[in-house]
Amino acid sequence: MTALAPGENRPAPGDQLTVTVTSSVPVDVSALLLNAAGVVRSDADFVFFNQPVGPGVAYRHGNGGPDVVQVQTSALPADVDRVAVTASLDGRGPATFAGVGRLTATIGSGSAALTFPIAGLTTESAVVCVEIYRRGAAWKVRAIGQGYDDGLAGIASAFGVNLDDEPDAAPPPPPPPPPADAPAQHSSFSSQQGAPPVHSDLFDPKHAEVNGLGIMKQGSKMIRVGLNGEVMARAGSMVAYQGELQFKAQGSGGIGRAIRQQLTGEGVPLMKVSGTGDLFLANSAAEVHLIDLDGTDGLTINGANVLAFEPTLQYTVARVQGAAAYASSSGLFNCVFTGRGRIAITTHGVPVVLTVDQATYADPNAAVAWSSSLQTGIKRNDSFGLGRLIGRSTGEASTLSFSGRGFVIVQPSEMPPGGFIGGTGGGQQAGHSGGIFG
Repeated sequence: MTALAPGENRPAPGDQLTVTVTSSVPVDVSALLLNAAGVVRSDADFVFFNQPVGPGVAYRHGNGGPDVVQVQTSALPADVDRVAVTASLDGRGPATFAGVGRLTATIGSGSAALTFPIAGLTTESAVVCVEIYRRGAAWKVRAIGQGYDDGLAGIASAFGVNLDDEPDAAPPPPPPPPPADAPAQHSSFSSQQGAPPVHSDLFDPKHAEVNGLGIMKQGSKMIRVGLNGEVMARAGSMVAYQGELQFKAQGSGGIGRAIRQQLTGEGVPLMKVSGTGDLFLANSAAEVHLIDLDGTDGLTINGANVLAFEPTLQYTVARVQGAAAYASSSGLFNCVFTGRGRIAITTHGVPVVLTVDQATYADPNAAVAWSSSLQTGIKRNDSFGLGRLIGRSTGEASTLSFSGRGFVIVQPSEMPPGGFIGGTGGGQQAGHSGGIFG
């Protein structure tokens, strides 16, 4: 790893770069795509937590760890001259960087990495950490460390992002007050054809669709995918869409996975959705949750709980570790996702996320997903003295055990896949409960 001094520049260590900003306090990381004049081409070039995808650039939330910006230089538009990566204080810690003990930007690609320890900040609450810039046909990295006293808004404004909303038109005169016994009024929707307005609390802004590209939550039981490319989704999960989208059935994806699915009954019946527009997905009103994988660990998940994922993720079907010693192969396989990208999963009810730092056990149908680095095993319930007091919906006298370091997502239901949430995998067991893992 090579350390950069302020102002120093080096050749970019690769085409696909990962910029990680670590700090002793929480910070928000963002990126700006800048043209030759040093400003954004439009507000869409500001990539941050509310707009996580731009051309050639993607933001990933750290989920308790450092935030990450991914840059693929070969995918940057020809009129983008550089990408600036910033960090700003998020309000949960000190007001300025004078109270921050450590702030470091690392630019990695494969085994090569450049690091820039940022020091000397005082009254600033935001900083441009590094920039990735075009030099002829090549790309280089420069250590910046320039601070701003007015936070992320100051950086965004300095690089041409429009922070002002359009001025509102003068409001019409207020209507006369309703009679005391009149029913409560709600928001309204007026048809462009001039039909009388419709009044309902459904038109409250909390019910409006969210904005931005990529996979985002639309309430607690639906996701919206702002598409300008493609996404992989559970077949049959589309509830609405707008724009020019194409849908293509994918089976469970790949010949190898299709073969394993035939043997195991596990997998995800997929469709590939491509084009430009807005896609809305849900699965029988199950709770929806988003998980960002940064490539350091995989996610093992019951195929019944997969709703959608970005095509940058790789997925296969693998035997649950430790299961072979207990039972036959039927139903002892789950899906394993690896790589970098976002996945949307569903649970039957609001789950709990257990940190595995001691011996941990869960009903096989309640354990939705877990860190792939964990070691798993099958434990007979009789060895706990519980017999058939747990696992009531499955009729199985066994419990799934976890050890190591990681997390387990447990839903408040032992409903097997193929139950009321209708989320079985494909293959021969689709629509049936199958073995202890569905």
